[in-house]
Amino acid sequence: MHQGAVPPDLGYRVVALDQRGHGESGHAHSYATDRYVDDAVALLDHLGIATAVLLGHSLGAAVAYLLAARAPARVTAMIVVDIGAVIDDDLGITRQWPRRAASKEDLVTAFGFMGSKQAYVMRHYADGWGVPWCADEMVASQQELNGDHWREWLATTMPALLIHGVESRQLSGDHAEDMAARRSGTTLRHLPGGHAVYADNPDGYAAEVRAFLRTIHGS
Repeated sequence: MHQGAVPPDLGYRVVALDQRGHGESGHAHSYATDRYVDDAVALLDHLGIATAVLLGHSLGAAVAYLLAARAPARVTAMIVVDIGAVIDDDLGITRQWPRRAASKEDLVTAFGFMGSKQAYVMRHYADGWGVPWCADEMVASQQELNGDHWREWLATTMPALLIHGVESRQLSGDHAEDMAARRSGTTLRHLPGGHAVYADNPDGYAAEVRAFLRTIHGS
């Protein structure tokens, strides 16, 4: 979550986690979804954070509601961005993308429709431009995540903001409506944009996050 998305008058501290196999975090032998939840809990413990508002997108959003189901006393509210209670996705396309390219522009082009969405994580290595994750690990991670998570989604009632990108291929509007209707305490917002709605519609996304945080701050 970008620092600018947080109302400065509310005094929130923002901690951004690079999950295992993502960003600057190391690679791992297991990408089971429970291990991602373990990592998030370990980070809270390491930083001495007793309770938190969780914000996640896609995999991170599932980790948020799974963590809330496991340890509801640790979560005061959650912001779940474009992920369902039933997940069935395939990241096999990532295996078609080049590991390295001569320039960032070449890498963006090679990634096709996902290039602009991944541009912010692209970086220069000794042997060219690339991304800080491994395609095989991302495929394995997605396979572990796929499944029915209704029990965990419905296990809690703390305030939740569910953000759906209306052009998303990962979360349908009908499924988002069902998630909001079946879980008490859930506010649903349909925003113009795709799965990476925070990149497609940063102003609308930030406005909804700010409004939700102000609501729970005043409750």
